[in-house]
Amino acid sequence: MDYETVSPGDFGASLRGLGLNLLVRDVRASCTMLQSVFGMTAHRVSADFAIVRYGTAVFQLHADGTYSANPYLSYLTEAGPRGAGAELRLYDSDPDAAAALAEAQGMHILQPPTDKPHGLRECYLICPDGYAWVPSRVL
Repeated sequence: MDYETVSPGDFGASLRGLGLNLLVRDVRASCTMLQSVFGMTAHRVSADFAIVRYGTAVFQLHADGTYSANPYLSYLTEAGPRGAGAELRLYDSDPDAAAALAEAQGMHILQPPTDKPHGLRECYLICPDGYAWVPSRVL
């Protein structure tokens, strides 16, 4: 599928299984951060929307304004972090490399790269929208 030219209807009809959509304050800035820190690719990037690829996984970013008619918008906080309780685990990203790039992209390093007893080296990076991105590698 060509994510740059696919119609919204065809893209929506292609989605299967578990989907991920993140509501963000600034779609373009979020895409830049995800591309710079994790090597993701962003498609159809606009002020309102983007399709993002990480390996074979595809997810979406939507700006708050696109949810103006959606009742879910009332649950979002105006200020402060949004993603508390959600960990977005990136098992194919080097935590050391990601941590080295994170702060320049506005991310907060909550936990630096650490070897964990469950067999992974990982770190916790908090993006400006409050989501915890957790790049991880097998020890």
